[in-house]
Amino acid sequence: MSDLQSILFDLNTVIPILVHWLHLLSAIVWVGGLAFMVMAVTPCLQTAVPKEYIKPISDTFYKQYRKVVGILLIVILFTGGFNLHYIGNIMIAQTGEGIAHNPKYLTIFFIKLSLVLGILTIYLYTVIFKTEQTGEETEDEKEEQTFEPIPFQRGALWMGVFIVLCAAALKYLHV
Repeated sequence: MSDLQSILFDLNTVIPILVHWLHLLSAIVWVGGLAFMVMAVTPCLQTAVPKEYIKPISDTFYKQYRKVVGILLIVILFTGGFNLHYIGNIMIAQTGEGIAHNPKYLTIFFIKLSLVLGILTIYLYTVIFKTEQTGEETEDEKEEQTFEPIPFQRGALWMGVFIVLCAAALKYLHV
């Protein structure tokens, strides 16, 4: 019991654990929501409703999801900065050198950061340039909206999958 008490009452341990958990939870909800849209909502709509309703129904789902992602983005950015600071301190304590002297960690971190910026760009693109149906779409545009009603959702999902892979790699590169 004393080991559990020492962990629970040591704020230098509890706070980083909670911040990392919040970071991971936010990423899971974000990527999980993308996966749900790509793997469940879009295919079900393509088989269950007429083509002209796919885009409006998808937009309704995405409108709510977009609000959640906006909050998650803020949480991910702040907790990610805290995690980076904490990992830097761990590296200094273990090796005497910080993150700047660990090229493997930096490489994976910048790949992850690039993917995060990519997925963030896609998110902001869908927020800024909302694609409303006007009724004047060409057949190709209608077909594209049927296949992928939320722009770049498949690309964003793949970026999310690789972000999680990078996170897994980073977990073992600072030890």
